[in-house]
Amino acid sequence: MNAIGHLRSAVRRHAHLADAAIALSVFAATLVTAYGGHSAAVTGGRPVAAVAVAALGCGALAGRRRRPLAVLGVSAAAAEVFLAWSGSTSGELVLLAPLTALYTVADLVERRPALFLGAGAVAALAVVHAVNKPSLLGPQNVAFIALGGLAIAAGDSSRNRRAYLAEVEQRAERAEREREQDARRRIAEERLRIARDLHDAVGHQLALISVQSNVAGQALDHDVASAREALTHVKSASRRALGELRDTVTLLRQPGETATPTEIPAPGLDGLQELLASLCASGLSIDRTVEGTVLPLAPAADLTAYRVIQESLTNVRKHSKGRKARLSLSYARDELRITVDDLAATGPAGERDLSARPEAAGRHGIVGMRERVLALGGRFTAGPRTDGTFQVSATLPYQPLDLAPENLP
Repeated sequence: MNAIGHLRSAVRRHAHLADAAIALSVFAATLVTAYGGHSAAVTGGRPVAAVAVAALGCGALAGRRRRPLAVLGVSAAAAEVFLAWSGSTSGELVLLAPLTALYTVADLVERRPALFLGAGAVAALAVVHAVNKPSLLGPQNVAFIALGGLAIAAGDSSRNRRAYLAEVEQRAERAEREREQDARRRIAEERLRIARDLHDAVGHQLALISVQSNVAGQALDHDVASAREALTHVKSASRRALGELRDTVTLLRQPGETATPTEIPAPGLDGLQELLASLCASGLSIDRTVEGTVLPLAPAADLTAYRVIQESLTNVRKHSKGRKARLSLSYARDELRITVDDLAATGPAGERDLSARPEAAGRHGIVGMRERVLALGGRFTAGPRTDGTFQVSATLPYQPLDLAPENLP
């Protein structure tokens, strides 16, 4: 920081001491110019009283920040009285006191009244000079008016600069808050996306492991072949679950560590056959129908369609006693409709476990499906029908093919 910067910092820290120094400097300059040297030989006047009045007018500057209007009135009146009583023609530096007060009024008082009062004070002082000191009606009076206007303009400029700096600081603080909020929002969205992926991918495999483990346990004593087959499915599902979990965790590694893939390979409807095969192997009977011409979906819509089918059929496998489902894919001109019916849920409440419904505490599957579908501008419903079946229905619009799966919330 240069010398001027240090001086400004010191003035800001000790504003009242700086004002007192200004007041003392103006008073000293007034006395030196009025009574110093040859100017001491004055004719007439009341020098002692004039010095006291000058001290009052200049001393008032010490409180210019607290009471700028009062200081302007006192310093202006004292300056005119001093010029009238001093008997000197060289004491015009006393006018530095009201000029400094004019600057302070323009700087600290509200802009419109400050400009009005400042201009009025300059005009009044000019008139008083013209009446009491006709000699000042010439260049000196014009110079005083110019200095008064300059003081007002400088004070107004200081006010504008201070307001500008305050606005810049507010904008910087607001931008920083918005950046922090945006960062927190992105983190929350990413956490939600990871939670959905873990639930949809790993949760599906763990559900199959649980089902096949139960099958193996029940068949172990009387049907060794069925138990061995169930354990084979458990091993396969465990391997897939570990792979998907490893891919997800890899993305959470810190930058600079070992090379990692940039994204989890996103499944889609091209992997639907493998999904249905694994579910059928676990004991679920699936009736699959496709209507319309099969059209490619954008990555985000493709992933969402796969997750909806996966979660819906997994729920049927876990919560339905009959373990029989119907999957319908209907390709229209602008959208794909997916319908999954739990055909074993019959009767008033069906044979389906009511804990699979979205309102049950701790069940996130249907909530996650709804969020995924709505995020793409689709429609989603899930609940029992009048015939006693439980149906999940999702309608996905065809998204632009350049929509990347990582953009899915």
